[in-house]
Amino acid sequence: MLRTHYCGELRKEHIAQQVTVSGWVDTVRNLGGLLFIDLRDREGIVQLSFREMDLMPRAEKIGREYVITVSGIVSARPNPNHKLATGAIEIVVDSLTILSEAVTPPYELDEPNVSEELRLKYRYYDLRRPELAKNLRIRSKAAIVVREYFDELGFVEIETPVMMRSTPEGARDYVVPSRIHHGSFYALPQSPQQYKQLLMIAGLDKYYQIVKCFRDEDLRADRQPEFTQIDVEMSFGDQNDVMQTGRRNAQANP
Repeated sequence: MLRTHYCGELRKEHIAQQVTVSGWVDTVRNLGGLLFIDLRDREGIVQLSFREMDLMPRAEKIGREYVITVSGIVSARPNPNHKLATGAIEIVVDSLTILSEAVTPPYELDEPNVSEELRLKYRYYDLRRPELAKNLRIRSKAAIVVREYFDELGFVEIETPVMMRSTPEGARDYVVPSRIHHGSFYALPQSPQQYKQLLMIAGLDKYYQIVKCFRDEDLRADRQPEFTQIDVEMSFGDQNDVMQTGRRNAQANP
């Protein structure tokens, strides 16, 4: 990979080490003879210092949100920035590769009042906001916790089909036309429990899934056409067994 470290991982203990980092250009400061770039990746920001005159012509062309790879020596920063976790160090660049140029961004990442329409239009850019990236990582960790918890209880994770036969539910189905069977349609599941009887009869006993559901209904504050649901199914159990499984989960993950 085009890195030895993430930008946000570098600390004082890396001083004097040769490192390679890759990421997006957050800010550029050209002080005339000295050029500094704040490089950003998912772990944070690190300052790059350009002092090699051979690199300056290319470095001066770099703009915000350019994607670059640099190598250099980690050095103590003359004027530490205590607001950054990496504020005590900088990378003195001796090698520069521009991986991708970028046009002027549609808005500033730290701009608070950006219309939702503009943010959704440039969703790939909006997801560079630290708070949104943090949400995705929290979701990932939550899924890991769910899987570990149910695995300890002996549940099997099963993936059931997304395209299926329409069944009566509380909302309208989203339908997918079949190319092979002309005039026929598949329905997208409104809930994941369609196959539970089949799996219980087959002897799977206990299973769960983290699954997509689709409902063609009017939007509400807590409803959208596509959402994710954790479905848990059990054989040979009663209400107390189901409730105890949920209580254990709540106690383990308050």
